[in-house]
Amino acid sequence: MSAGGDGLTALRERFPVLRRLAYLNAGTNGPVPAAATTAAREELEAEETRGRGGMPHFEHQRELRAALRQAYAARLGAASEDVALTTSTTDGVGRVLSALELGPDDEVVTSAEEHPGVYGPLSALRARGIEIRTVPFGAIADAVGPRTKLVVCSHVSWISGALAPAALRDLDVPVLLDGAQGVGAVAIDVAALGADAYAGSGQKWLCGPDGLGMLYVSPALRERMTPQTPGYVNLEDAAAGLDSVPAADARAYDTLALPSASLAHALASLETLGEPGWEAVHAHAHGLAQTAAEALAERGRRVLERDNTTLVAWFEDDPPATVERLAEAGVIVRPLPGGELVRASFGGWSSDDDLDRLLTALPYRPGGPTRPG
Repeated sequence: MSAGGDGLTALRERFPVLRRLAYLNAGTNGPVPAAATTAAREELEAEETRGRGGMPHFEHQRELRAALRQAYAARLGAASEDVALTTSTTDGVGRVLSALELGPDDEVVTSAEEHPGVYGPLSALRARGIEIRTVPFGAIADAVGPRTKLVVCSHVSWISGALAPAALRDLDVPVLLDGAQGVGAVAIDVAALGADAYAGSGQKWLCGPDGLGMLYVSPALRERMTPQTPGYVNLEDAAAGLDSVPAADARAYDTLALPSASLAHALASLETLGEPGWEAVHAHAHGLAQTAAEALAERGRRVLERDNTTLVAWFEDDPPATVERLAEAGVIVRPLPGGELVRASFGGWSSDDDLDRLLTALPYRPGGPTRPG
C-alpha cells in the first residue's frame, strides 16, 4: 500500500473480491466486505425464525434506521435530524425537486456533465414548463441570474473527478448537490460546501447494498418545501389519521420501506470502512488516484483534468473493448457514455498492485501526452 499502513492493509483483507480482482469501479458499486454479508444474512435468518409480526420487528427496524441515519449524517458533517434515508442519489434529488414550489417563470441551472440521475428529475421539471439552463461544470456558479431559483450539480463530477466550484457556497439561491461520487470518497461538510441539499448513494464509496441512499436538507430549505410522499414512517403521528402531518425534520423525506438486511449491511460496511479512520481512507484513495493519473499520462493516455478525488478518466479509441480486455486481466473499470472515455475508481481498499495490474494490461502509446490534461 502506498499510504495508510497496517490499518489499510487490514481493511483490504476484509473484502473477499479483492483476493481475485483489481476492483476499480466503486464509482458504480463499491466492493462488499465480508462483515456486511454476515450482517445481512443474520437479519434474514432472524426474520425466518422469529417472523416479522408484532412490535419487536418494527422496533428493531426503527433502531436500525436511526443508527444508519446517524452514521450517514457523520459522513456528511450534518446533524442526524437533517438527514433522510432514501433509496438512491436520484431518489433524493427527485424528492427535493418535487417538494419545491417551482413555477413556469422560474429557472434551474445545472451543468453539462451531470449524471442521468440528475437529468431525469430535471427533465420532469422542464415538462412542467420550468426552464432548465445547462452550462459548463466549472462555470455553474457564474451562470446564476435573476430568474434562477435553484442550482443542481455534482459535488464531484462523475465524468472527470473534478470538484464543484467553491463559489457555489457564496450564492444567494439554494444549491442541491449530487453527492454520488462524493460521500465516502471525500471529506464532506455540507455547511462549508454551501449545500442546502445533498443527495448521496449508499452502494458506491460506502459499500452498502443497492437501494440505499441519503439526503441532507437544511432546516432553511425545508421551510420552502412540501413533502410529496408522507407515509407511516415519516409522519409525526401515524395514528392521527387524516390529521397526520409529516415529521418536522428531514425524516419527512424518508423513503417508506427499507429492508432490515439492507440496513444491517450498510451499517456493517460503514463500520468496516471506519476502522482505519476515514482520514486515512480518503488520503490513500486520493493519493493512489493521483498516481494513476500521472502514470496513465506517462503511458500516452490523455487524462481528463481532475481534482484531489477518487476518479480518473482517460481517452481510449474503443472504450468497451478496453474495458473487456481489462476485465479479462482481472481489472474492473467502466466505460463512460459518449464512446471515448474509460474511468477507474480508487478506494481506501485499493492497492499499488491494483494500479500495477491496470497499467500492465494497457499497451503503451509512444508519443502520447506526458502529463494529465
